[in-house]
Amino acid sequence: MDYSDEQIERYSRHIILKEVGLEGQMKISQAKVLVIGAGGLGSPVLLYLAAAGIGKIGIADNDVLDISNLQRQVIHSTPDLNRPKVDSAKDRINALNPDVLVEAINGSITADNILGIIENYDFVIDGTDNFASKFLINDACVIAGKPFSHGGILRFHGQTLTVVPPESACYRCVFIEPPPPDSVPTCSQAGVLGVMAGVLGTLQANECLKYILNQGDLLTNRLLIFDALKTSFTDVKLKKNPKCPVCGENPTIKSLTDYEQAICDIKS
Repeated sequence: MDYSDEQIERYSRHIILKEVGLEGQMKISQAKVLVIGAGGLGSPVLLYLAAAGIGKIGIADNDVLDISNLQRQVIHSTPDLNRPKVDSAKDRINALNPDVLVEAINGSITADNILGIIENYDFVIDGTDNFASKFLINDACVIAGKPFSHGGILRFHGQTLTVVPPESACYRCVFIEPPPPDSVPTCSQAGVLGVMAGVLGTLQANECLKYILNQGDLLTNRLLIFDALKTSFTDVKLKKNPKCPVCGENPTIKSLTDYEQAICDIKS
């Protein structure tokens, strides 16, 4: 593809990086990324990937904007209250960068439809707010061989890891199965510092761009934990679990299941 003078100027700060250059920026412009969840984590992910010039961004979310969301979900604005989040997010992306093609998927991601959705994308970002969705996304991406970024936040803590099947440990290698429903407090019960979403979501966007550019060290086989009160990061080394039910040596999970919905794990 050929860039116009305006596009070269728009992406000039990328192009002058030796690790990116014009060739790398073209990779970004040809990439297709699916962001599941247009909330706290999805907001910075979507903004930075759109600004970077990702060619196609899919946004999957079934929620409408509530005023309590605006404390951390920065892609939305007060005039967007009661609108579907996918619509307000799409409008913001179009205003930020008209180069980006946006697919708004207004509905739930389920065991029946997720494989058909993710097959059209190169990288998936999990910005969801419940264990049922996180395990579904993990299982689908492992089965389909799709790389993805996991992220989650609660109170003053957050975590993220990147999974590149079949080489790296997956989410189930660390967290074997969802906890009982309602066993973990929600953000409305426990609270979350709004900027946590920005810190973790930006890290997820960074992982996505590194994967597309094939640069740097991904957060594979590593769980990065952030403590906002201490302003500290803990890098926990992981290994593939040979007994993992989805990516292990003898996997028992070969089809997808919609798990009973716990209200929240580490809420986006």
